[in-house]
Amino acid sequence: DYRFLDLHRRKTQAIFKIQNTLLQAYREFMAGERAIEAIFPAVIGSSSEGGTELFSVKYFEKKAFLSQSCQLYKQMLACSIEKVFAVFTVWRAEKHNTIRHLNEARQFDYEQAFADEFVVMEVLGRVVQFMIRSVIEKNAKDLELLEVKLKVPGVKYLTFAETVEIMKKNKVHVGKDDLSGESEKKLDELYPDTIVFVHDWPLSGKPFYIMPKGKDSSCGFDAIYKGMEITSGGQRVHIPELLIERLKVKGLNPKDFEKYIDSFRYGAPPHAGWGLGLERLTMVILGLDNIREAVLFPRDRDRLTP
Repeated sequence: DYRFLDLHRRKTQAIFKIQNTLLQAYREFMAGERAIEAIFPAVIGSSSEGGTELFSVKYFEKKAFLSQSCQLYKQMLACSIEKVFAVFTVWRAEKHNTIRHLNEARQFDYEQAFADEFVVMEVLGRVVQFMIRSVIEKNAKDLELLEVKLKVPGVKYLTFAETVEIMKKNKVHVGKDDLSGESEKKLDELYPDTIVFVHDWPLSGKPFYIMPKGKDSSCGFDAIYKGMEITSGGQRVHIPELLIERLKVKGLNPKDFEKYIDSFRYGAPPHAGWGLGLERLTMVILGLDNIREAVLFPRDRDRLTP
């Protein structure tokens, strides 16, 4: 309620100085990768993810929605420019009250043409390492003030099936097509200071645009770091007929995605990408108790002020 006063505290300022370094380092890294920064629409005509509730708005005589992802737009751009990134504001209308979710958040997005999920996982590992290294070098006093000892993480790859077996051995519950919060924490215990890429994700647990791999598996992945999911991504479906089939399986109407589907009818290459939550990453690396501490002016289902 009194965030404007809270911002005078040195510890609060330290959080956002570190977050500023993350933002600048992300852009610096992507420039080195020769990726193009893009600005995408915030108002859309239909769901961009499917299965995620949207905020509806009146757009002149039409019904529109606040974007929950720039996913479809960055795919279309990657198919022509090859490497694209964005710092994008996303809106999610789920009525949750948790310490790790927001209804308005910022996301680091990346998409690359002529790439599969393993190519973009490797990019993600390097960019997170680069951002954390930058924080260690530029924000030593802020980290000291927050009593945080930060290390540049390593990287490990596990299939979803391998992860399930590891959890069974440790008597930790895992969902049919998702990891539980308990299993994410167990991965941190087993592999501390490591970004764990869990790939070959069950197809039923991924959005319509993730490329299938066999009957039940997919080219999708999640990245788990310090006991929490920070990223999901994967190779995308770039074949129009398969895309229509996947939309129908997910209970979505292909007509609502006509322009998106058509964009792949003119020679679209295989491509892959991911989205990394800025506030989630800030929360994780600083060990904050609540994601709202990593947002200057949080927006959740109960808060619209200040």
